[in-house]
Amino acid sequence: MNDGRKATVSIAAFVLICFFLPWLQVSCAGMKDSASGFDLARGRSPSLWIVPLVMLAIITLGLIQSVWRRIPAVFAMTGMIGGGLSAYLMYRERLLHRDSSMLVASFWTGWFWLGSAASVLLSVTALQFYAKGQTE
Repeated sequence: MNDGRKATVSIAAFVLICFFLPWLQVSCAGMKDSASGFDLARGRSPSLWIVPLVMLAIITLGLIQSVWRRIPAVFAMTGMIGGGLSAYLMYRERLLHRDSSMLVASFWTGWFWLGSAASVLLSVTALQFYAKGQTE
């Protein structure tokens, strides 16, 4: 059961790091700029602040031994809901920032896609952590 907890905490830390890396790149007339999840949360999308807060909660619960040993359901549910919510918020952000003009080219970076995939994987590993604990 310890391996599932370590994987869940590691993936949550990875998603947290991805939040601060460039997500969106924009170019216009030879000039380029990028925005991280942090930048987007400070700007038009304050709901994105949920992503780092949930990841910090998952990491904290995963590091407190009494939580994941005595009540693994709390840790597992936080991981499953947090991963799903983060993936949803990132997907919604992508829909909100669709390329609306041919003059300004924008694309989502690999860090955004890795963070999104890791959020989904986080939900899966949290579910496996709980399921494995129930069968032992």
